[in-house]
Amino acid sequence: MTEQSDGLVSEAPRDRFAAARTVADATLYEGYVLYPYRASSTKNQVRWQFGVLAPRAWAEADGSERWRLRTECIVDPGPAPDLGVRVRFLQQQRRTVEAAGPEGFAPVDSLVVDGVRWVPWDEAVERVVDVGPLAILPVDQGRCEVPFAFEAGTAVEELRDAQGSVVGRVVRRWDDGVGVIRVEAAWAAGYSPLAKLTVEVTNSSAWDGAGARRDQAMARSLLGVHTLLAVDDGTFVSLLDPPADAEDAARDCDNDGTYPVLVADPTGGGDVVLSSPITLYDHPIIAPESQGDLYDSTEIDEILALRVLTLTDEEKSEARATDPRAAAIVDRCDTMAPEAWEGLHGTMRTMGPDGPAVPVQDTAKPWWDPAVDAEVDPWSDAVRIGTTDVAKGTRVVLRPSHRADAQDLFLSGMAATVAGVFNDVDGTQQVAVTVDDDPATEALSWQGRYLFFFPDEIEVVS
Repeated sequence: MTEQSDGLVSEAPRDRFAAARTVADATLYEGYVLYPYRASSTKNQVRWQFGVLAPRAWAEADGSERWRLRTECIVDPGPAPDLGVRVRFLQQQRRTVEAAGPEGFAPVDSLVVDGVRWVPWDEAVERVVDVGPLAILPVDQGRCEVPFAFEAGTAVEELRDAQGSVVGRVVRRWDDGVGVIRVEAAWAAGYSPLAKLTVEVTNSSAWDGAGARRDQAMARSLLGVHTLLAVDDGTFVSLLDPPADAEDAARDCDNDGTYPVLVADPTGGGDVVLSSPITLYDHPIIAPESQGDLYDSTEIDEILALRVLTLTDEEKSEARATDPRAAAIVDRCDTMAPEAWEGLHGTMRTMGPDGPAVPVQDTAKPWWDPAVDAEVDPWSDAVRIGTTDVAKGTRVVLRPSHRADAQDLFLSGMAATVAGVFNDVDGTQQVAVTVDDDPATEALSWQGRYLFFFPDEIEVVS
């Protein structure tokens, strides 16, 4: 291993974790900037929700964040297995905007220079610490402790107008920080010759700000922390679906603040595990329909993209000024092609042992549309209630009973008219109705909105 000038430990230039990069990046930046992507938005006043490791003194006093996380996973070793570990995280970088004046520079909430808008914001710097390769066997020697550090700093960017005069500046500041990565190997529980690997990441940055708020502690925290592990001459064992001879070993793993899953490595460079602060399936991938990162805490792509289109020009201007990643989202949604929107409108996939498979079906209509199955027609189907076939147009009285909520109970005893008989994916029948005396019935029916009850919750009017 070699020491870099910034204090981070790095191994050989070969990137053993390339197969996991796209998913790892999505994990690293999830929640980085939230819709509506403006620095002034209330949602963006409380950020950094995933994988936060705060300074130990602050974490123990406040109790809302961890100061260390632990990954434990199982490997089936060959004769000479080697392990590589990579820890990635973000470091907060404060960006302030200052306008030039007769007495010097003064902080401002917004500054437009040559058509470009600038606003204060907390950016992020990517940090990477690599450890290894380490020999796993013999297990009593498979351990190491690697400290890492990054120094505090300031960077100033002058802002000039079209005539070249300095009218302002952007100042970026970041704090120092230190941490430790501990790696250990041991024999796993059970009778199979499996090894258990433990990787612990600790934020040991100094802290003396008693009673400080969370946003102050984030400046010295590790953000979006996740761990990548790669093994040569060995195979990682799934903790989600372990083979029978590894169940005891998998059950004995104790993961704190992180969840290891398998990531296939098509380059043949050794199996890879991604230990993420967000729960994932084995072999996670980025959906091919996704047009790019959205960062907004696992929100659905289509819904979020459509909401971006509702922003006013002024809101979009501030979003673009907030962060280059936010600007890219706004620009992408504004120029998205029709076929891209269609791709976002839902694709069903099965889950197999190697992750998501191809879409379940490719039809002109979605799977839930009754027209896909000509034998199903809720507007003509009927259900037998007592001695009567109930179908569209049948007059009924509502008698809700199936753990009905308060809204349904208010409808008890009211007259209604059947609009259709529906079958759900489990084969259960439900009756769609409209309430006769409800003044909103006409508008709701026009929108295709109905109330649904089980057959034994309605009484046929003779």
